[in-house]
Amino acid sequence: MSKYVEMTHDQVIDACKKYMDEKQVAFVEKAYKFAAKAHKGQKRASGQSYIVHPTQVAGTLAKLGLDPDTVAAGFLHDTVEDTAATNDDIKREFGKDVAFIVDGVTKLKKYHYKSHQEFLAENHRKMLIAMAKDLRVIMVKLADRLHNMHTLQHLRPDKQRRIASETMDIYAPLADRLGIGSIKWELEDMSFHYLNPEAYYRIVNLMDAKRSQREKYIDDAIKSLKKTLDGLGIKYDIYGRPKHIYSIYKKMVNKHKDFDQIYDLLAVRVIVKTVRDCYAVLGAVHTKWKPMPGRFKDYIAVPKVNGYQSLHTTIIGPGGRPLEIQIRTEQMHAVAEYGVAAHWAYKRGNFNGVKQTSSNEKLDMVREILELKDETKDAGEFMKSVKSDIFSDRVYVFTPKGEVYELPKGSVTLDFAYAIHTQVGNHAVGAKVNNKLVPLDYKLKNGDVVEIMTQANATPSRDWVDSVKTSQARNKIRRYFRGLDRQNSIEQGKQMVADQLHDQGLVPKDFMDKDHIEKILDQFNYHTADEMFAAVGFGDQSAIGIVNRLTLELRRQNEKKKQKEYEKEILNSGQQSSSEKQPSKNSTSPMKIKHKNGVMIQGISDLMLHLAKCCNPVPGDDIIGYVTKGRGVTIHRADCRNITKKVAGQGRLIDVEWENVEENSAQAFNADIEVFGYNRSNLLGDVVNKLNSLTNNINNISGKVNDENIAHIYATVAVRNSTQLEDILSKLRDIPDVYKTKRSDN
Repeated sequence: MSKYVEMTHDQVIDACKKYMDEKQVAFVEKAYKFAAKAHKGQKRASGQSYIVHPTQVAGTLAKLGLDPDTVAAGFLHDTVEDTAATNDDIKREFGKDVAFIVDGVTKLKKYHYKSHQEFLAENHRKMLIAMAKDLRVIMVKLADRLHNMHTLQHLRPDKQRRIASETMDIYAPLADRLGIGSIKWELEDMSFHYLNPEAYYRIVNLMDAKRSQREKYIDDAIKSLKKTLDGLGIKYDIYGRPKHIYSIYKKMVNKHKDFDQIYDLLAVRVIVKTVRDCYAVLGAVHTKWKPMPGRFKDYIAVPKVNGYQSLHTTIIGPGGRPLEIQIRTEQMHAVAEYGVAAHWAYKRGNFNGVKQTSSNEKLDMVREILELKDETKDAGEFMKSVKSDIFSDRVYVFTPKGEVYELPKGSVTLDFAYAIHTQVGNHAVGAKVNNKLVPLDYKLKNGDVVEIMTQANATPSRDWVDSVKTSQARNKIRRYFRGLDRQNSIEQGKQMVADQLHDQGLVPKDFMDKDHIEKILDQFNYHTADEMFAAVGFGDQSAIGIVNRLTLELRRQNEKKKQKEYEKEILNSGQQSSSEKQPSKNSTSPMKIKHKNGVMIQGISDLMLHLAKCCNPVPGDDIIGYVTKGRGVTIHRADCRNITKKVAGQGRLIDVEWENVEENSAQAFNADIEVFGYNRSNLLGDVVNKLNSLTNNINNISGKVNDENIAHIYATVAVRNSTQLEDILSKLRDIPDVYKTKRSDN
């Protein structure tokens, strides 16, 4: 990842002055002052004043050349969520457009939702729908996420992974679909660093190993190419293209290639003035060097849906090595780097948002989001559809008239039919691809020319739902059958639920009465029983899911009954195997006893206890007891792999728990830990020094380095409890080049 340099307030204003007039700059300055006052006294996890964050967001938007409303919203984007300011305050001071953008990126109140997952899904849904109305919403959110990713090291590892995963799933694809390559690459590389640090550092190491060789090769190729281009009499700029770590990783994994087989590690970009110059450069390149078959793409003649245009060709360059060359105009380069934001740069003075530019007309994503909003019943389903339909890899196909359609990779001809129009899909009877008859489930490929054949009296088939790839097509097929036979679907759904209850040996009428049904309607987001049963009949809702909720209380009661019998059997087994005293038959409450290792066993006294060496439990860990013949009880961590294997089918577990952890603060417990880092001089010494400052005793330490130059250090340290252990693991991650620490698995 490139070194990130934060902007000051003055630098943001200077960036605005390059393209805004005095009145517009004053408007942005007013937003900064409002935000600074609202966030006064607040700190971020890094310890910085909170206003640093909105300043960076506004700075990114200003560098993209966005309008005053958007930059002002960058300063204000967290005020409604994190301060006493309201959206009405924003509207009164800065106008309805700024208020709309700020509201679009403001999180919904968490207490409205049953789970964190539902909360996130609803927030993403809210943001995307707002974005579909005004793309400036997502521009602010992308700038917000960019700075958050640059400061992610200040958060807990679990939060780092969750935010990085969300960024990779939602925000990087959004940047890609909007054509903002400069943000997309940064988000992907930073997310990859936290999600798969070992692979990240492996590629960094491989890139560093031969960097000088590659740079010399690129320099030689550029010098040679310049001699050829100078003869064309055109103005051009030429340079080596930067490499992005995550894109290299994806190609290595998806195409099963070694690092040295990734051609675009070696790449040159040529920027010219006109489209004619692009093709002139291409001709000169192909005259000088032999192009590799199948490695030429003309995105100028056929642009990507996000507006990207360029010529890509891979040639056999100097020394017989592959070299990728990209050729584009200055405006194409601006669109490639800044996507929809580039349109502001070419329309100075027109600050009415993307709605005034032609780019919005080309963004099928906006139309798709609005369609999915109307066709999905809840936020979770909406986000699932967005990820599969909008953020997946794409395939580009043509109508016989040359119109381009963009579909998710894996789409079939039926998906294409429904993308054209609902009625085209409903009346489809066949298809031609490249003038050859194909079935309706033919999987489309890039460049296919597709013609859908229809008949007026043709209707959809129910099995089409399983054939199509896109949620859009699937929802349209289901909608057809909903309107066709809703009552039949209700009866069919009831029968399917009854059949499931019969299969479990239950009487349907005992569970399908009004009281049982009304209890679960809200859990599935249905208003009426008919609506729920119709969904089962349509195939939108599984019958087993309904049955599981209807029988939940019964299953809980049965489970409690089984658990009591099981615990009684385990206790008897433990007492007999240890040949110790039986608990009193008259006892009505379990006994709690103290053991020298700080462990309590419910209802049993004088039992031999041992802490397992395989997992080294420490106070604060979730623990479980394993009854052994003649040796009492061995205490394992609840997640210990050995205990899981041992007790499979044996029923020899016993409930145990730690006594008050603080009372054992003076006692030491061994814990095994592992440290992973990018190998360098004195890394092991830094780890040892840090451990010595955090614990009184290092019982063992060793390490090794693999072929990718990744260091793996093992240590056994003495700790008082799990809280101290987590603190040690956290502080070890502060060591430069350490990317992961963890408790050892068995």
